[in-house]
Amino acid sequence: MIAITGATGHLGQLTIHALLDLGTPAADIVALVRDPQKATDLSARGVQVRRADYTQPETLGPALQGVDKLLLISSNDVADRATPQRHVVEAAKAAGVKLLAYTSILGAATDKMRLAADHQTTEADIRASGVPFVFLRNGWYLENYNVAQAAQFGALPGSAGEGRVSAASRADYAAAAAAVLTLPDQDNTVYELGGDQAFTLGELAAEVQAASGRPVAYQNMGEAAYAELLRGFGVPAPLAEKLADADTHLEKGELYTDSGDLSKLIGRPTTPMKQWVNQTLKS
Repeated sequence: MIAITGATGHLGQLTIHALLDLGTPAADIVALVRDPQKATDLSARGVQVRRADYTQPETLGPALQGVDKLLLISSNDVADRATPQRHVVEAAKAAGVKLLAYTSILGAATDKMRLAADHQTTEADIRASGVPFVFLRNGWYLENYNVAQAAQFGALPGSAGEGRVSAASRADYAAAAAAVLTLPDQDNTVYELGGDQAFTLGELAAEVQAASGRPVAYQNMGEAAYAELLRGFGVPAPLAEKLADADTHLEKGELYTDSGDLSKLIGRPTTPMKQWVNQTLKS
């Protein structure tokens, strides 16, 4: 039995769909969600839906009964991911889970960016638990970039300079998660995941311009100025500061990989940035 936390989120839903596409019976998939009422589409497909809340440890034990493999999708609480994720790790150990896969961040072992700190803590917690693990160190998501907004306003802001990012689509990362949950011999494996073709934000802006037919330029800013801009767009201050910090570390190569792990896991090339831009602007 395979369980997915955060199953109503974008990555969780895509992973469940990928598992179904691989032939995993719906009855063998457990969608772990805070609010089961938001997962009626999954239950309609025959997927088991169980209530599980990272912040309420008492919900986790019952939710993990009979689970063999668990995908822990990292929390979106940027203030403190580590504490609620530790609850899941402890519950997985107590429930006898045989494999715990965790969506970490690319280069987690050495990254200096602020977004990496909680991932480093959770990886350490998982190792200490003794539960066999897979670390899916996901790189940047193509969906992190609001290309429709860039086309509308003619600017793609950031603080990444000429740094190259190995971004891939959310669907690519979901396919990788589904693969490790169904492949044998995955115990204690670390994957550094990213797109096959890295690009600069200037190159991304050029593709947005080509696809939209409107002038679009990359607007390189200092880290503080970029964080202020994000706050002006309504991004909460702690997240804005961490995103701007991530861009600064992107420039230093911390979101770049040439491992090829992602395309190997999914058995195909990753989604090209140009293709994704065109599809996104048409949708």
